[in-house]
Amino acid sequence: MNSPQCKQTSFAPGTVCLVGAGPGDPELLTVKALRLIHSADVVVYDYLVSPGILAEIPAGCERVFVGKQAGHPCKPQEEIEQILVALAKQGKRVVRLKGGDPFVFGRGGEEAETLTQAGIPVQVIPGITAALGAAASSGIPLTHRAHASALVFLTGHESPGKPESAVRWEDYAKLRATLCIYMGRHRLASITQRLMDGGLSGDTPAAIIEAATTERRREVLATLSTLAERSEAAAIASPAIVIIGGVCARETAAVPEA
Repeated sequence: MNSPQCKQTSFAPGTVCLVGAGPGDPELLTVKALRLIHSADVVVYDYLVSPGILAEIPAGCERVFVGKQAGHPCKPQEEIEQILVALAKQGKRVVRLKGGDPFVFGRGGEEAETLTQAGIPVQVIPGITAALGAAASSGIPLTHRAHASALVFLTGHESPGKPESAVRWEDYAKLRATLCIYMGRHRLASITQRLMDGGLSGDTPAAIIEAATTERRREVLATLSTLAERSEAAAIASPAIVIIGGVCARETAAVPEA
């Protein structure tokens, strides 16, 4: 992806740019995201940033890995935020590179708050969030005049400190919307059952897509009642996103663009 025509204008020292890396395919980076990566002094990056995108980081640029992966030791969010503050106060141009979009289940809002409170200038560069990338890679239209006029992004993984789940799955069963569930693989059986308890038909088309837009991409197309079992049988791994709704029916799917 390196291009001599890519504008190399830098950004101000002491600034942190929260940059969305998109769903994995380096060609889905925005032009602005790529420019900022090329002009950074240090890139602080997540587990979900793909090797192809990491390859765009210049050779002389410092790299700091702060990724979180379920079941593995990771840096607390508060420590990550203090790393960003410290690097910016050293006068470095900092790119905080996050999978998908920084403000969609990426904790970018928390990082922006901490940086602003510390007097650090912050820029936010949006990225293609996982639901959009996964749907496109499978040819699933997230909205469709005949099947869904509403779209909902939900998380299957909430803060362990919450006394109870803020997601009332039974309520979302009644919306007649496409449901896109991030980080829901581990709780898929419970989530799908609660949606059915809320009245959503077990025959509702559904899909789970692993590593969307990358060479590792795999998918399982099923129904709401069979998705959890079929996902487990296929050994679908993270990162994976779940899409539920009539738009997942095979007759609505388009041929994904190469």
